[in-house]
Amino acid sequence: MTHRPAPRALSDEALSDLLGRQRFGTLATVKRSGHPHLTTMVYSWDPEARIARFSTTADRVKLKHLRHDPRAALHVQGGDVWSFAVAEGEAEVSDSTTVPGDAVGRELLGMLPESARPEDEDAFLEQLVAERRVVIRLKADRLYGTALDIEGQARPAVLPAGERRAP
Repeated sequence: MTHRPAPRALSDEALSDLLGRQRFGTLATVKRSGHPHLTTMVYSWDPEARIARFSTTADRVKLKHLRHDPRAALHVQGGDVWSFAVAEGEAEVSDSTTVPGDAVGRELLGMLPESARPEDEDAFLEQLVAERRVVIRLKADRLYGTALDIEGQARPAVLPAGERRAP
């Protein structure tokens, strides 16, 4: 009988690092029926505050779910199919941005990586108002996840940008 490696739990620091390196994740909210509602979302992670921020429009069903039940989770993939991190907690939804450059608009702008900042910030802030954008703030009170060590060697949960695992 061959012993296969078991997944190992990641430390809080490793989980936060994985959440900070990814940009896409799956946000899980709770429907009135109790079933999960899953949505792939772009997000930003604030490791000090342990908050995942998401930009969405005011008419999305996930907001209806969060206003009824604020419990939510963010799942992100690691560097292989066996590595992942989850941030669980309660989410709050901001008001819509209503004036270009208001606090919500500035928060949305601040969520963008420096490399993705728009050349014309004023036009971007106006677009956010037109789209009725809001911020979902998921305050993580629990992080968990695993990584799998292959052939006795620890493999990083996240590879540097552009690197791929050998088959």
